[in-house]
Amino acid sequence: MTQLNKNTNKLTNLELSIQISLSGLSFSILQKDSNNISVLKHFDFNKRLTPLELLDRCQNIFDTESHLQESFNNICVIHDNELSTLVPKPLFEEDCLADYLKFNSKILKSDFITYDDIVLNDSVNVYVPYININNFIYDKFGAFTFKHVSTILIEEILQIEKNTNTPRAYLNICKNHFEIVIIEKGKLLLYNTFEYTTKEDFIYYVLFTAEQLNLNPETLNVAFIGDIKESDDVYQIAYKYIRNISFGDRNDNYTYNENPKYNHSDFTLIKSF
Repeated sequence: MTQLNKNTNKLTNLELSIQISLSGLSFSILQKDSNNISVLKHFDFNKRLTPLELLDRCQNIFDTESHLQESFNNICVIHDNELSTLVPKPLFEEDCLADYLKFNSKILKSDFITYDDIVLNDSVNVYVPYININNFIYDKFGAFTFKHVSTILIEEILQIEKNTNTPRAYLNICKNHFEIVIIEKGKLLLYNTFEYTTKEDFIYYVLFTAEQLNLNPETLNVAFIGDIKESDDVYQIAYKYIRNISFGDRNDNYTYNENPKYNHSDFTLIKSF
């Protein structure tokens, strides 16, 4: 559905997706009528910011990027952090959000906690969004939707692997951290996120996770997505210890003004449309 642009009285069919972490920001703009992604941009902060510094950086980007001065029919904000946990839907109680998170995340009493429903997994993803970023986006654009990055990862990978019987692990590689999603027979076995600084840290977490699930690295299929190429250290060390590794694929049907680096990069950002 198109929306009237209040400033120019022109119809707009633009959709904006923004992925935000303490170490970077990416955004993409989709022209809905032509199924064309016209803009795909990344900002690496070169260090891990505080939430207050993150807000300052976001405000600067939105003030200076001409593409972000448009009017958008739909806006999705993706919160990329480690502050999330999955709860089976039958056990979920909305009054217990902080209780679910406190066992595996450092949260403050002042943190705003929310959740996404993951219908395909009959579960609820409880998480802490960057509420100051949400408030900024709302003040600038009005109504929008937001999700946790793991919600998109889990939903999309479950959809891709719905007819697969053998276990498969997806590793979504980001700067200094990665997410792992393991699927078997169309069901989610595990989701987790790990911070790492060396390739040895990385492979330790992967092999330890496989061991905990009694998955054999000789037979487990591993698919890499995200910011990774074959010559990267983490790919090379995975190739040394795991027999079956490959790159995943977004399998999208968009056209691009400027193509993403790889068919497996910008997975969550582009799949959020």
